[in-house]
Amino acid sequence: MIELDREETVSATPAARWEPRIIAFCCNFCAYAAADLAGSKRMQYPVNVRIVHTPCTGKIEMEHILDAFEKGIDGILVAGCLEGGCHFLEGNLRARKHTGRIREILDEIGVGAERLKMVNLSAAMAPTFVERVQEIVETVRALGPSPLQPSNRKESAGEP
Repeated sequence: MIELDREETVSATPAARWEPRIIAFCCNFCAYAAADLAGSKRMQYPVNVRIVHTPCTGKIEMEHILDAFEKGIDGILVAGCLEGGCHFLEGNLRARKHTGRIREILDEIGVGAERLKMVNLSAAMAPTFVERVQEIVETVRALGPSPLQPSNRKESAGEP
């Protein structure tokens, strides 16, 4: 399913060098195209964001998002077509509903709803894609590492 790099460099002061790990689930027709256009235009966005190409945001199951958080991802951006412009008719509306429910769950378990965000983009909105990616990175950076990261779970459970 979702594989995470464990080969990250660690400095002498890990807290000072910590950067959030973000996944951006992008729909094929709009958000992924916007990300591709951003790359073609050489627009810069944080390198700690991994894009997952999906056919439609409506096909992203709640389990995929929760699994990513459980594996230590610090934040997730779900990026779909503009509302009313979904190529799968109502996929982005379904994703909006799922995202809202997952945000409630994240608050209930103490992770924080702010770590998950959904945006709607058209294929031509490369600057907006870059802005939204930067926003989620800054939001998650301010929140700090996910409490579900394996190292944080051991500390909170009182383990060495």
